[in-house]
Amino acid sequence: MVARRLADVSVQPAAFAFTAENAKWAEWKIGLYPAGRQQSAVIPLLMRAQDQDGWVSRATIEAIADMLGMAYIRVLEVATFYTQFQLQPVGTRAHIQVCGTTPCQLRGAEALIDICKSKIHHDPHHLNADGTMSWEEVECAGACVNAPMVTIYHDTYEDLTPERFEEIVDAFAAGNGASIKPGPQIDRLYSASEGGRTTLLEKPSAKRTKFVPPPPPADASAPAAPAAAAPAPAPTTAARPKDVSEENAPAIKGTPATAKVSEAKADGERKAANASAKANGKPNKAMREDATGAESVAAKVDGGRAPGKAPAADGTSTAVKKTRTIIAAKANPAEVNPVAEKGGSAPLFAAPAGAPDDLKLISGVGPVLEGRLNALGITKWSQIATFSADDIAKVEDSLSFKGRVARDNWLAQAEALARGGEAEYIRVFGKKPR
Repeated sequence: MVARRLADVSVQPAAFAFTAENAKWAEWKIGLYPAGRQQSAVIPLLMRAQDQDGWVSRATIEAIADMLGMAYIRVLEVATFYTQFQLQPVGTRAHIQVCGTTPCQLRGAEALIDICKSKIHHDPHHLNADGTMSWEEVECAGACVNAPMVTIYHDTYEDLTPERFEEIVDAFAAGNGASIKPGPQIDRLYSASEGGRTTLLEKPSAKRTKFVPPPPPADASAPAAPAAAAPAPAPTTAARPKDVSEENAPAIKGTPATAKVSEAKADGERKAANASAKANGKPNKAMREDATGAESVAAKVDGGRAPGKAPAADGTSTAVKKTRTIIAAKANPAEVNPVAEKGGSAPLFAAPAGAPDDLKLISGVGPVLEGRLNALGITKWSQIATFSADDIAKVEDSLSFKGRVARDNWLAQAEALARGGEAEYIRVFGKKPR
């Protein structure tokens, strides 16, 4: 694979931000993932950012990393691995991806590439004079039967001739791309035969009748047919489990009729007893006299106690309280306590009194990561500024990112913010926070 790198710094924007609509969508998308797994939203968020700006910049990667609490290098790895992500500016009206795989090559893809070279730019991944068009050659676009084809953003244009492709390029260059219908550019329905259907053209008849073969011709010399034997009795399945065949249950196959009736009756009585036990919540004494029943999870949550555990003062066991805490945390990922999820009973740090600081002003801390830090009891810049080596180790172990604090220089950033807010940060680092 060709090495994929970020665009030159001269074309990189200073910052990236989702539009209000896309930011709301991103928040909803992140919320679809379970607590502690929000980083799985990285690909959808990168695609949404690309749909918004046309390409993925360094600022885009850093902003999404902050939103998901990921190291920048992790998001960069995703963006550079998947060729669906454009890492440099593309045409504002169209970025044309010409399929160059064998079926399209055999059907004229080289002629389409020549048109791109003459009408857009001689080299792929370069903008035309006014920055509205760009192109590249890609691997299979997935509609080989309709070759040759191109992809423009999320739409494909298939069954192309050089003449038709020139019309499409001119339409997009003029800002009239919406006038071109995606899909096959000939008389074809999706990937059906060109010109319409050629099979199954007859309409089904209104009524179908069962075929009855004619009787054999009469033959006076033939012996008379024997009398019809009495029909065999219908097999019974009253006492047979539904998933057991006769071949696998010879005892069932050979059970006398009277025994089958008795077994069916006993089976019905057992089912009735089980239904009664389920209805009133009491164990089935008819099946086992010493049965005491098992305490359900629901009973524990509703105020019961775990077997062998003494109830607390309020009648609720410690196990029940822990269960409630975990259930509540799962229901609201924003309030997840990473320590509690790992078996701890309290945050790692004692949160100072007063309103929390905006930890997102520290480069490398996004909304998700800020929430997880708050859950650990970290709410102030001054706390982070005075982290010891042991404190850093505990935080990185709880949040599962080794080396993040030193790599993003949290301590120096937090110290500047704690000393004088954004003004002091700008004085020290020469730029605004984030």
